[in-house]
Amino acid sequence: MRAAAFALCLLPLPALADLPDPAIDPALVTDCLAAGRGEACIGLAANACMEQPGGFSTYGMSACLGLEYDLWDGLLNDHYREVMAQARAMDEEMAGLGGTFEAQAPALRDAQRRWIAWRDAACAFERSRWGGGTGAGPAGVECMLTLTARQALWLDQYRGET
Repeated sequence: MRAAAFALCLLPLPALADLPDPAIDPALVTDCLAAGRGEACIGLAANACMEQPGGFSTYGMSACLGLEYDLWDGLLNDHYREVMAQARAMDEEMAGLGGTFEAQAPALRDAQRRWIAWRDAACAFERSRWGGGTGAGPAGVECMLTLTARQALWLDQYRGET
């Protein structure tokens, strides 16, 4: 009986094979951010993607969420590099003035490393709540997307400071 069920799982599903690959419109997020809407921008592109043919499946949900995660991860990395450059410049300026101060660059690097560990642990917990069910994949990716976006927004507030 198990062998027959397993064999049925291996059969191609023509309806799913004909669906287009999930895609997001990055402008949904970037335009929202440009309008100053902050956290309201999180999930916009993924949600629109999931409304498209194929986006309703577990695979589609994970793919749509993953594509938006990639967008936010890129923003986070860009913001981190910019804020780190600012922190290093401030550290150099302060060192030139003499005196004792807490350096910003090492503090930022430590905060980001600890945040990554926390995000990964928090999303592992979120996946575990699904008991190995098919919802674990989309739940884990949505967690990564949401927490990464929030961190990108947090870093964004420091960009351009001198």
